[in-house]
Amino acid sequence: MSKICTINEESLQLAAQIINAGGVIVVPTDTVYGVACDPFNEDAVAKIYQLKRRPRTKALQILMSSVSDLEKLGLYLPSPLDVLAEKFLPGGYSPIARAKKDSVATRLATLCKADENNEQNKIQAEATQGVRVPDCPELMKILRVTGPLAASSANRSGNESADSVEEAFAAFGDEIPLYLNAGPTRSHVASTVVGADSRDKDGIVILREGVISEEQIRAESRKK
Repeated sequence: MSKICTINEESLQLAAQIINAGGVIVVPTDTVYGVACDPFNEDAVAKIYQLKRRPRTKALQILMSSVSDLEKLGLYLPSPLDVLAEKFLPGGYSPIARAKKDSVATRLATLCKADENNEQNKIQAEATQGVRVPDCPELMKILRVTGPLAASSANRSGNESADSVEEAFAAFGDEIPLYLNAGPTRSHVASTVVGADSRDKDGIVILREGVISEEQIRAESRKK
């Protein structure tokens, strides 16, 4: 039977136990609720794809408590994404980090390969990883006990993202053992995903416009 819990010492310890055992939980963020697991556990990552019915070609994000977590994950932010991180993190900015050889991102990307005939896509997927440092005190408490989490929005693929724990539970029910409740989020709108692109005049590409507008991102990029 699933549990919907407020965030306290007991529920945080339960969350850590589930994550350490290769399980999946639902967590709040500053944008929408997310379904999350240990990014180093390939079986747990596969569970998220199964639960969401999400194509393996769509990579998961990694939620972190600080940009300093990039190093332990074997990731780094290329320019100008590192400069933008100083402005927009913590918050609804999801930069596409680059992976060092044999990093967790490479292993996550391995699970996302669906088009085995497209070598260029495979190389590109293995080299990058979307990351987030949400502006959400409740999630920071969770990440301090679990460490970085691989995550995606808490909904079946193609459906609207959950902005409350009730909507997340309606999507997954008892398929997920623990839902951590921090009340409704600000909206159904997800984070803005940004990659580095040397061919663009601002050095960036907006892969998904979300809570931070493309105009805001580009304006800040031009200040670099």
